[in-house]
Amino acid sequence: MKPAIEKKMLIELSLKESEFRYRRLFESAQDGVLILDAETGMIVDVNPYLINMLGYSREEFIKKKLWEVGAFRDIESSKEAFEALQANEYIRYEDLPLKTKGGRLIQVEFVSNVYQAGNEKVIQCNIRDITERKLVEDSLQESEIRYRRLFESAQDGILILDAETGMIEDVNPYLINMLGYSREEFIQKKLWEVGAFRDIESSKEAFEALQANEYIRYEDLPLKTKDGRFIEVEFVSNVYLVGGEKVIQCNIRNITDRKLAEDSLQESEAKFRMLVEHLPTVVYMNAVGDANTSIYVSPQIEALLGYTPQEWLDDPKSWLGALHPDDRSRVLENAFTADQNNEPFDMEYRMIARDGHLVWVHDQLVSVTSVKGPPQFRQGIMVNITERKQAEEALARSEKEFRNLAENALVGVFRTTIKGDLLFLNDALARIFGYNLMLDMKQVGVILHYVDPLDRTKVLDILKEEGRINNHELDVLTKSGETRNILLSAIIEKDILSGMIIDITERKQAEEKLINAREFLQSVQDALSSNITILDDEGNVVHVNSAWRNFGRLNGLKHPNHCIGLNYLDICDSATGQYAEEAALVANAIREIRNRGTGEIRVEYPCYVPGQQQWYVARITNFENNGQRWIVVAHENITERKQAEERIQRQFEHLTALSAIDQIIAANFDLKLSLSEILMHVTAELEIDAADILILNPISQVLEYGAERGFRNKAIRNAQIRLGESYAGRAALGRKMIQIPNLKDEPDTLFRESFLTGDDFICYYGVPLITKGQVKGVLEIFHRSVLAPDAEWLDFLNALAGQAAIAIENVLLFESLQQSNSELAMAYDATIEGWSRALDLRDKETEGHTQRVTRMTVKLARAFGLSEEELVQVRWGALLHDIGKMGVPDGILFKSGPLTPEEWVAMKKHPVFAYEMLSPIRYLRQALDIPYYHHEKWDGSGYPHGLAGIHIPLVARIFAVVDVWDALSSDRPYRPAWRVEEVREHIRTSSGTHFDPQVVDLFLQILADV
Repeated sequence: MKPAIEKKMLIELSLKESEFRYRRLFESAQDGVLILDAETGMIVDVNPYLINMLGYSREEFIKKKLWEVGAFRDIESSKEAFEALQANEYIRYEDLPLKTKGGRLIQVEFVSNVYQAGNEKVIQCNIRDITERKLVEDSLQESEIRYRRLFESAQDGILILDAETGMIEDVNPYLINMLGYSREEFIQKKLWEVGAFRDIESSKEAFEALQANEYIRYEDLPLKTKDGRFIEVEFVSNVYLVGGEKVIQCNIRNITDRKLAEDSLQESEAKFRMLVEHLPTVVYMNAVGDANTSIYVSPQIEALLGYTPQEWLDDPKSWLGALHPDDRSRVLENAFTADQNNEPFDMEYRMIARDGHLVWVHDQLVSVTSVKGPPQFRQGIMVNITERKQAEEALARSEKEFRNLAENALVGVFRTTIKGDLLFLNDALARIFGYNLMLDMKQVGVILHYVDPLDRTKVLDILKEEGRINNHELDVLTKSGETRNILLSAIIEKDILSGMIIDITERKQAEEKLINAREFLQSVQDALSSNITILDDEGNVVHVNSAWRNFGRLNGLKHPNHCIGLNYLDICDSATGQYAEEAALVANAIREIRNRGTGEIRVEYPCYVPGQQQWYVARITNFENNGQRWIVVAHENITERKQAEERIQRQFEHLTALSAIDQIIAANFDLKLSLSEILMHVTAELEIDAADILILNPISQVLEYGAERGFRNKAIRNAQIRLGESYAGRAALGRKMIQIPNLKDEPDTLFRESFLTGDDFICYYGVPLITKGQVKGVLEIFHRSVLAPDAEWLDFLNALAGQAAIAIENVLLFESLQQSNSELAMAYDATIEGWSRALDLRDKETEGHTQRVTRMTVKLARAFGLSEEELVQVRWGALLHDIGKMGVPDGILFKSGPLTPEEWVAMKKHPVFAYEMLSPIRYLRQALDIPYYHHEKWDGSGYPHGLAGIHIPLVARIFAVVDVWDALSSDRPYRPAWRVEEVREHIRTSSGTHFDPQVVDLFLQILADV
């Protein structure tokens, strides 16, 4: 019995050990485990992992059927599944959703098996939480979808290669469309086997380098598409792991457009810089918020102010230092406001160039911003407007002169309202429209003078849209109903039209005739090929056209066969008389063309037809036919062109003469010089022998000698002709031209014999010089033979007379203006001296001080080389040097004892008071330097601004020495005058601290000379 017992005990022990191992495995399992009775479905055991997983207690599992536990209650098929499990002894769910007691939804893998435990069947349910795994799988799947979408929709070409073999495994649609190859032409090909990469020699080597380095990049790789186009691409390849395998991803970006844009941008930038550096303006850039810090300036700064761009940028105070003192505060205030508010800056102001001359500028500055960001910098343009400013000042002085010019112009000048009411017109305009008096036309207006009223509507539309109209052709009606052609030029300002009208009727008629003639001649030439002869290479005439007969006859060629068969060169060489020179020109041109072989030569020559001279041009060319060279000589009558050229040259000379006279009149006020210049052009351009200008004395009403040219007898210089006497007196009194074609036909000559003795004049013209409706004199024309003037000659004579009248009027106006300026200057000087005496009367202690320091200051300033105009300002500044003390309270100004610190503060304000009192007075602004700065000291310890050295104006430095000298040399109630040597020594020792050393040296030298 003992062995059986031992065996039984061993079995029991083994069972217990097996039970223990099972229980430990059951308790520590990392999956949930349920043990169910296979017959009833009751849960008989549950492990801790499932309790923790679902959150139910052990009691909520034990003795419950599976579908009675909360986590499984909502699963509709639990009961049916259990019955299937009983039948099949196995069931599996891949992703069964369970809800924990806490309400959290988890995914589980549910596997049930039926097995025998002893004598009983049990069901073991293994429940694995696969929530995180499902999340990872879903994430991977979503990532794969996103990657695929990115791959398919990428706007760069993408290739995926096997890193080991180089075979293409995938290609995206963008690259297929870019290169034009199908997907099949990519897949399972090596990169260098695809057509686009086949011609790239380094493809295979680059792949091997990529395998080694795991990265390669080409900035601009040229690829050829399947249809033969070349494109530039950026090619980037990387090696990375996918799963456990290495793959190569090639990103291929089409940069063709970008390269074109970059090239265009680079070219545009170069053009922009070239444009900026060649603009007639200064272009600059400033830092944001700092108007005085330039970060770029164009080379034109040197032409404007004398500084190189580098010098300008190196000195941060360049702009501030160049500002004119009188404009500085105003400009800086506006610049600061514009900078702080990021607003445009737009001002006109003055600057002082490096060499000291004044420059007016128009300065415009705006902020340059990025698309969305803040301002990057401030960019400006500085334009030199000095000439414009000077012109504006001159414009005010010459406005009356220009109005006189308009009234006497040869073209029509007008101003009208937009309704058509005439506000102003000159005589020339009235004449164009057939009126004798301007007032007659002014009452009619302009509307009734349009042939087609719609023309006026069109003119107004253009003016309203563009603001001006230039050389617009119109048809208008004169007073008598005649149609005239005009050119209209006008501008519109505030519903007022100003402009001029030129009558081009005759020109239009001539143009029409010329056009008709040209059309006719062209048709004849096209039909007849006029005046053509063809020569062989030896110069023999082989052909002439039907027009050659008359042409040859005019040129002396009278051969019955019109030269056919003769040598053209021999004919030209044998010509004699008046045709010889012209024939030689043509012959030489033929020889040159023959030697040259190609090209064309044109020879112009005169043809002497009885009673007139005609001009021809010979056009010599050659051509080759069947190996034979031929020379073509074609002649054309150019007489009309030559005559037109002569007319144009004559008109140009007339305009040049008028322009020269205008320049003389505008540039000086020397009446004799102006009149002599006018007479020089009168005799030269009108081709007459002599001329003079007599000037009307408005008081005596006598014409007196002004200038003469071309007379043998100089007695004309003593001329004294009353109105109504002689031809000149009649012209002036009647206000119209006197014309005597032949003086010998005048039985009762009105000339005084003494004026004309020995001159033998035949023709005479006397033209009144009228401006502003007043006769200023008479222009007389003399010629020693008969004249046959045309309308152009007479118009030019009247124009010259108008210029002479303007010259006389200008001189009279200038002399009147000079007298007014002298009287005004004397009044200014007397006023300032009156102010000075009033200051001396107020301060008895310094009586006479102002006059003394003024005299000495002017003397010392003259020694420094200041001009007389500058000395006037120095004198005024010295006279008014203490005018600012009028703003100091009497209690401080006349205090007998020392001043307190507070009283000194008030006293030191008197230079500022002087500036505030005088700066609004325009004609005293240049005299401000002495009242404003004479208390500044050389070492910078003075007031009101603490200026030092040469920053103190020179005249203030001069006055400071003179002022101290006079104060110490004069008796004062609180001390007697110093001895001269004491004053000299004090000034000498103050040199370099209080005073400018150079001023002290010259001042002491002047004192020594005195």
